Amino acid sequence: MSVVHVAFNDKSYDVKIDNNLHTQIGSEVASVWTPRKIAILTDSNVGPLYLADTQVQLENAGFEVLPLVVPAGEQSKSLVVAGDLIGQLAAHGFTRGDGLIALGGGVVGDLGGVVASLYMRGIAFIQIATSLTAQVDSSVGGKTAVNLGQTKNIAGSFYQPDLVLVDSTYLDTLSKRDLVEGYGEVVKTSALDSLDFFAYTGQIKSVSDIYQHAQELSQRSIAYKAKIVMADEKESGQRQFLNFGHTLGHAIELLAHGGLRHGEAVAIGMIAITEKFERDGVSPKGLTEAIRTRLVAVGLPTTSEFIGQPEFFNHLINDKKNHGGTLNLVALSAVGKPIIFKKNVTDMPAFIEQN
Repeated sequence: MSVVHVAFNDKSYDVKIDNNLHTQIGSEVASVWTPRKIAILTDSNVGPLYLADTQVQLENAGFEVLPLVVPAGEQSKSLVVAGDLIGQLAAHGFTRGDGLIALGGGVVGDLGGVVASLYMRGIAFIQIATSLTAQVDSSVGGKTAVNLGQTKNIAGSFYQPDLVLVDSTYLDTLSKRDLVEGYGEVVKTSALDSLDFFAYTGQIKSVSDIYQHAQELSQRSIAYKAKIVMADEKESGQRQFLNFGHTLGHAIELLAHGGLRHGEAVAIGMIAITEKFERDGVSPKGLTEAIRTRLVAVGLPTTSEFIGQPEFFNHLINDKKNHGGTLNLVALSAVGKPIIFKKNVTDMPAFIEQN
């Protein structure tokens, strides 16, 4: 088992990575929580596969379990759904001493974190990550949020879990597309982290390679993210590096209206932003192609017709990373050397459209 320890001034927890964790949920949760009521939040894709077994394991460990299932997909990341879930916790008599487990991918993790942080001003929270996106990125670091209208992740909180469990056998039931979209975040992290990790992703030549190396990819990705978030929990400094590809990617994702997965949009965003910074001499020549090669190898998209459309720039204006008209864009001066490049929102059309 690999363990990545995440520690802040007032909170610490372990991210445990092992392919047998799906059989040890009861004992793992009991190692950090005393007997209590637990809500298991999952979605309509994950629930039929893993909810019943997870519930049995927790009940056998002495917990009282309330299953909560939401429709799969980004539409469940809303204040309306969060409010409904909070109402269900109240109806079942949950107190501040009880807990919530998010069993699922990034959407369930985000939604669960928001609900746990809001209910009675905060109840205990654990993540069991079942998607590659969650296993390499979203389950760690405490950023939780829901969407509002056409603005992604606009309402949320920083709320750290008590434990994160990562078991790559959960990936076996993902569709190929849902697996591959998470690899977009892996490539992002490898480019941010080091030449060593970037070389490692350069060895991933197929979807089957992702399965084969999933545990190592999770460990490396989470280790980097943990290092960053421990140094900057509330995203006032270097945690912004993790937004590499996301500012443009979020705009593309919203314009696609469900036609693109998050990791697919991030992949496109990474290529688009790196092309521009390479053109301007901020990033080294050849970096865009090196990133593109890693994405194309597993079938991730790298272009979008939405880039440069008027609605695209409108979404940049409404991005939560717009600070008084200035976007903090993430560039790579080299692999493993991210920098923040400030760009006025009004200058973005010229920055994007210039050849």
